[in-house]
Amino acid sequence: MKRIIQILFLLLLTVSFQQCSYSQSNTTKKENMDTSKKNPVYSRTDSSKVNITDEEWRKILPADVYSIAREKGTERPWTSKFEDSKEVGTYYCAACGNPLFKSDTKFESGCGWPSFYQPISKSSIIYLPDNSHGMQRTEVECGRCKAHLGHVFEDGPPPTGLRYCINGVVLDFEKAKAAEKKYNEGSEQSKEAKKGE
Repeated sequence: MKRIIQILFLLLLTVSFQQCSYSQSNTTKKENMDTSKKNPVYSRTDSSKVNITDEEWRKILPADVYSIAREKGTERPWTSKFEDSKEVGTYYCAACGNPLFKSDTKFESGCGWPSFYQPISKSSIIYLPDNSHGMQRTEVECGRCKAHLGHVFEDGPPPTGLRYCINGVVLDFEKAKAAEKKYNEGSEQSKEAKKGE
């Protein structure tokens, strides 16, 4: 009986990993690089479509970003620095700089990858059917450069009911300027108050 319970537990664990499109990438986790320095297509303001070869992408993207964005890999669950992030700002495509998600649409889904319930705009994301691994899912790609981002599921919170399960490796983040300024002003006031005590 104990053996049956162990097998059922392992089966349940395996299915839960598949729900979020788990497939371990053979790249190792690397330090986050500022892709805009070596990447001529990276822009947070240019909305023109990017259409370059995989050879060109390989030259300008870090190996971990290339593996996911161009080869449809998946980072290991619970390894993204964005998984538990509560910072206020905007998430961009790490391959081309396209704005993808605002931080106020991010939520804790428990799936192991950063999750959002709504993209910034309808043109931010491209939706494609994905029938790999014996499942029927919807893949999401960057609307500007067609980089693989992850998948979208219909088990998210209101108001959309959607869960965009996104690989953190293919995300860049910029902290909101107003929030950062307010935080810094609060820190300065706190320091001044402590000096006055």
